[in-house]
Amino acid sequence: MTLHTRGFDLLREVDVRLSVELGRTDMKLKDVLALGEDSVVMLDRLTDELLDVMVNGKLIARGEIVAEGGRFGLRIVELAGQPSEGAA
Repeated sequence: MTLHTRGFDLLREVDVRLSVELGRTDMKLKDVLALGEDSVVMLDRLTDELLDVMVNGKLIARGEIVAEGGRFGLRIVELAGQPSEGAA
């Protein structure tokens, strides 16, 4: 094992925050304060678009929502920085 490999192995145990972003929108504070039950906030993403998978705020992949055993999950469809299947 090289020094580089051992260093990477140590990092594997570091906790990170993984989040999935459905979309974004800009709102005025007055509109946020007016939100209540049954409010709908329109996001900038279409329903058939892939979701952004972020680690500590950095995009690492894109995926789609799946349901399994009564819970939501995420299927990774593409990794960031790799060409998608539809690209020429």
